[in-house]
Amino acid sequence: MPKGYWIAHVIVNDPDGYKRYQAANAAAFEKYGGRFLVRAGAAVSKLGDLKPRHVVIEFPSFQAAQACYESPEYQHAIAERGDAGEVDIVIAEGYDG
Repeated sequence: MPKGYWIAHVIVNDPDGYKRYQAANAAAFEKYGGRFLVRAGAAVSKLGDLKPRHVVIEFPSFQAAQACYESPEYQHAIAERGDAGEVDIVIAEGYDG
């Protein structure tokens, strides 16, 4: 079964507010087996306009990745984030070649 991935691009507008979101999202990621592969750090955009912060989270399955996003725990984290960050998230199925 292929793994699932969240691929996110983020602009942090309020670092303190974003920290509240990070603290709140930990419960959802733990419950659904999310593991950070990329969490900010150095990045270089080679083509196109991207947000400055990048995050990749691996889940045991595509279904777990979707369930995490839709969970009450993660919806609470979104509410905690408010306007502290602008976030684009794609949930993608991993390659099981």
